[in-house]
Amino acid sequence: MLSKTMLTRRALLVLGAGAAAAAVAPAAFAGPAQPAPAAPATSPALTAEQIAERVQAFYDKTKTFKAKFKQVYTAKAYAKTKEGVGYVILEKPGKMSWRYENNGNRIVSDGKLIRVYEKENQQMYEQPLDKSPYPAALAFLVGSGSLKQSFKLTKLDPKAMNFEGGYVLSGEPREATPAYQKMLLYVDVATFQVRRVLLLDAQGNKNRFDFTNTEVNLRTQPGEFNFTPPKGTQVVRP
Repeated sequence: MLSKTMLTRRALLVLGAGAAAAAVAPAAFAGPAQPAPAAPATSPALTAEQIAERVQAFYDKTKTFKAKFKQVYTAKAYAKTKEGVGYVILEKPGKMSWRYENNGNRIVSDGKLIRVYEKENQQMYEQPLDKSPYPAALAFLVGSGSLKQSFKLTKLDPKAMNFEGGYVLSGEPREATPAYQKMLLYVDVATFQVRRVLLLDAQGNKNRFDFTNTEVNLRTQPGEFNFTPPKGTQVVRP
């Protein structure tokens, strides 16, 4: 039987699911330079809490969210990187659909069950959403969770993080989770949308998501949040 921790790690690897980093030298997480946010060259002086409030406000009024994503997962121990690209659609409350174009993997939640499908392994992991250790780092995107209540927040220097003209928030979960230790949110200064999410776990592994071509409050297609795996798929329920 698969444990909650293992299911989370599967989701973090397949989907990758979350956001994280702080208390470490910012340059270690800077990564490649980001495209300049659609905003002034200098970000207005806001505190970490004020930035979080504006981010929260944007997603609180967003009913659906669609974006193209690129995921880069880096395993520190093996110095290996795994990439994934595709589209994500989120709808309140608790619905999400991640479609990986490069490997056929899927992450789907209908608001009640979360399903993590790995095409290569012909396996699908299924668990009630309210029992899942689904990271709070993404909970605010689907209509639940609060950044300020879930994380101890710190504002980082955007220049040091190669994100000039935007904001970078570091968050440490107030409640410990095996999924990740810390989070970074790269925030657009004009819209307060999250453009990048970065997770760091206890082993030093990094899981990064970049979101582009975002669209909000569009009607979703019927069946988008339902998924039936191909015949012969092993279904694991922890």
